Parts: sequence; C-alpha cells; structure tokens
Amino acid sequence: MSHTASNPLSILKTRLRTAAAAAALLLSTGAQAADLNALIWCDHADPALLQPFEEANGVKVNVKEFEGTGAGLAIVEQSQPGDWDVMVIDSIDVPRGVEKGLFEPLPEDKLPLADLFPQVKMDGSTVVGGKRYGITEKFGYNTIGYNKTKVDPADMQSMAALTGDKYKGKVAIYDYYLPVIGMAALAIGKKTAELTEADLPALKDELLKMKANAKLVGEVTASQTALATGEVDILVGGGEWVTAGLAKENPALDFSIPKEGAVLWSQSLAMFKDSKNKDMALKFIQYIMGPEGQARLATSSCYWGMPANTKAALTDDQKKILRFDEQPGFLARAQAYPAPNADLDKKMQDMWTEMLQAK
Repeated sequence: MSHTASNPLSILKTRLRTAAAAAALLLSTGAQAADLNALIWCDHADPALLQPFEEANGVKVNVKEFEGTGAGLAIVEQSQPGDWDVMVIDSIDVPRGVEKGLFEPLPEDKLPLADLFPQVKMDGSTVVGGKRYGITEKFGYNTIGYNKTKVDPADMQSMAALTGDKYKGKVAIYDYYLPVIGMAALAIGKKTAELTEADLPALKDELLKMKANAKLVGEVTASQTALATGEVDILVGGGEWVTAGLAKENPALDFSIPKEGAVLWSQSLAMFKDSKNKDMALKFIQYIMGPEGQARLATSSCYWGMPANTKAALTDDQKKILRFDEQPGFLARAQAYPAPNADLDKKMQDMWTEMLQAK
C-alpha cells in the first residue's frame, strides 16, 4: 500500500511559522549528546511548546521541520543512525517507518492511552505486529470552513450547499487532492476507505460541480486568505486548522461537520530505534501527550488542531473555538483520508488536474 502524506497543512507548515521561531530553533550542528533531536511539523517549533520541557529537563530540543512523510523519511535516509530521537508523522504512515526498521516500540503502560479520544488512537496504523510504534497527538478535519455572518450556518450542515446555486461564486476550494476527493466521496455516499477506479467518474462529476461554484482553487495561504478577507464565504477542505487560528482576528469564521461527514487527519509521535537518548525521548513524548503539552500543541502559533488527549488543559475559550465538546459527534461522522495504492493514487491526481483545468 502506497500512502500519500495525509497532512492537510503541508504548505501552511512553512508559510505561517514565524521567522523568529524558525531562527531560534534550527537544528544545531553542534548538538550535545544530551540534546533531543526532533524531526517535526511546524506546530512543534513554537517556543511556547518547547521551552517548558527544556527548562524542566535541562535539555535543548533541536528541531528540523519537514513537509510530508516522504520528505521526512528522506531526511532520515541522509542522516547517520542516532542523529534523530523523535519524529512527527502522519498516523496512517507509521507503518512505513516500521517497515524501514526506524522506530522503537513505545511502552503503552507509560502513555495516557486511556485518555485519548478512542476514534483517533488509530491502532490499525499505530500498532504493528502487536506493538505500538506511534501515538496520535493531534487531529482535525478537512471539511467546510465558512463565515457565519455571510452564509446561513444551517446550510453548512449539508455538502449539497457546495454544489447548489445559492453560494455560486462565493466558494474557494483547498488545492489538495486527497481530502477534497474524500469530501466528494462523502457527498455522493461513498466510503473513503472503499474507493476504487470505478468510482472516479462519479467523483469527477462531483468535483466539477464544486469547481463550477468556486471563485478560486488555491493552496493553503491563498484559500485561507480568501476566506479571511471576505473574497469568499466558504472554503471547501477548510476546518478548525484554518478558522481556529483566525478566530481572534475574525470571530465570524467557523467550521461544520456536515451530515455526510468529514475527512479526518491525524498526526503521531514516534521514537527512533537508534536514538541515543531514549529516556529523554520518552519524556518528550510523555510531555507532549500530557494535559499541558497537549494544550500548547493544540494552540500552536503555526496551526491549531484538536488535542488527542481528552484531558488537555485548554481554556474554556479555546475549547469553544475548537468545538471540543462536540468532538464525539464529529468523530462519529468522520472518515479517514483516502489511502489509494500507487496506481489509483496516480489516477486520482490526474483526475484532480483535469478538474483544475476545466473551464
């Protein structure tokens, strides 16, 4: 099975980080053995997340950001054994690291597994051969983001609004094929895990209907900006990772999990088998998975997302923005990213390109 990286934020990771944080947290070439070296997504580069751990443990966390599982694994292949201690990885891609012999099994009795939302434990991916190699730390949805002062929120409870005439020209589409194809599948009553080549014509027809209503199809920054500035009122593929971070500047932005469902993304932490500092690596994972670390990760300056731990120490306002109390219902309607094999993946990408080029 060939997985394409399921992270919906691959462009956002670099574009929305602050230059100061990046400069302060670049991987040190002179790292000491006691340091912790982490391959991460940009939400882990936030000093507000790292500093409490560093101060409590007298350690420096050296981080290197990457986009997508393939890029992360390429960095590992170009490194020496023991160069890295921990890695952030798409939950569905944990088996790829295990197959390469990269990861160390995690001690389940030392992790708060009982406190996680059951639907995001992702044991089908994070547990391989009866051993846990990853633990889900953060998740969210590719779904419908919108301005609740410009559209009827009741309309956003069904994907039919994305192809109807009411909001024609008021829609942006996030330019990442897997989650939006997943949304199209849900809209026509298909399960994302069961898509085959036979479904492509119906999926293409649904995507073309969405495209006909769209003012633009753009990468993260362009589509998010269009929603934030009022150029469009709806973002197909948006979610809390778009609207939550902008809530203070524009409290009118919100997201829905429509009756047809949403596409679930999730990210996990893994420990390298060749780590020279496994005790500290485990402490780091425990910190990130604890109530305080989970709250800081969920509200990182790079992008917000739902903490996997139900006991995350979020404020009432933060919980409201993330729709924390509604998560059980959201998760019940969510489906995983499509995970096509290499042949179907190429056909999906070709279909997406045809949609983009359609007049």
